[in-house]
Amino acid sequence: MTGKARSVTLLVAAEIAAMSLWFVASAVLGDSRAELALSAGAAAMLASSVPAGFVVGALAVAFTGLADRADPRRVFALAACLAALCNAAFALLPPGGAGSVLARFATGVALAGVYPVGMKLVVGWGTRDRGWLVGLVVGGLTLGSAAPHLLSFLGGSDWRLATFAASALAVLAAALVSMTTLGPHHAVQPRLQPGAVRLAWTDRRLRRAYAGYLGHMWELYAMWSWIGPALVVSYASRVDETAASSLAKLTAFVAIAAGALLCPPAGRFADRVGKARLTILVMAVSGTSAVLAGLVFGGPIWLVAAVAILWGASVIPDSAQFSALVADYAPPELAGSLMSLQTALGFALTILTVQATPFVAAALGWPALFWILALGPLAGIVAMRGLLAPAAAATASE
Repeated sequence: MTGKARSVTLLVAAEIAAMSLWFVASAVLGDSRAELALSAGAAAMLASSVPAGFVVGALAVAFTGLADRADPRRVFALAACLAALCNAAFALLPPGGAGSVLARFATGVALAGVYPVGMKLVVGWGTRDRGWLVGLVVGGLTLGSAAPHLLSFLGGSDWRLATFAASALAVLAAALVSMTTLGPHHAVQPRLQPGAVRLAWTDRRLRRAYAGYLGHMWELYAMWSWIGPALVVSYASRVDETAASSLAKLTAFVAIAAGALLCPPAGRFADRVGKARLTILVMAVSGTSAVLAGLVFGGPIWLVAAVAILWGASVIPDSAQFSALVADYAPPELAGSLMSLQTALGFALTILTVQATPFVAAALGWPALFWILALGPLAGIVAMRGLLAPAAAATASE
């Protein structure tokens, strides 16, 4: 195994393990709510506190240039350990209380040192195959995001056991990333340049890549956070609540994990046909899947599950390419900062969508909620079409 293959493999494994912390609260929601009678508002706060914390952390990484100035391996390892501690604290506190929400918020802050920093590490290993490389990392993130649902399924009703298991995986992630090496294209920011993030607006290509990413994020994390609870409602019309809960956990894991499997091959395809073109194709499929999910809701379990899995498979493979485009368009020494800013803006949007989802579903129903989520991919397609034109290769700004 070459040094590149070894380091990228270890990095992807570390992403899987560390990002298992993200959806712990959502994955154990049914069991913790049954124990403590959580309100819809408390459940939404737990779900949205992680992205809120992530936004704060990612903005700090972007404006301090931390990922571009410090050794990203050390940043990643320290962040993973801090996130593990905060997640463990969540298991020891009553869910829904101020302490548990703060623990989840702090987990999100720490994870800002994992995901964008991991992308900074992987883009140092290549330029021509960057779509593939970032696709591997995002695939790891996706599989890690699915892991809590599997941990919850295996742990049964013991939600604290699943939570502690995710913390243990994050500690393992710190060990794995410490064994990687830096790639030949890794660049260091020689001095602090907080104003460099203005490129996200002044460079037309970066601006469109950011806009496309925001359309993608409108849909992604609302779907990931709430597909499990939504499936419980759909399945409960056909089977008893216990069976519906168990089947929903398994379906949610398979749906999210299916996207993880498609991220790397989607990256290969993007390297051949163009990253912008790939994002448009994938958003068209995911948006259509969201519409279909609303149409079949409450129908036969096999049909609802099939559509959910199609949606999960198509909702994430484009994510890597938005980040890869930013890495392509940004000066190499600023890539970490600009990718961190991109993720900060995207996750800021998810706070709105994740928080609003249960309230919109309660008011309008889950099918209508799914159709509203489909508007995100539509907006993203409009933004990314501008990068298909020959002018997109120019560096001039508008």
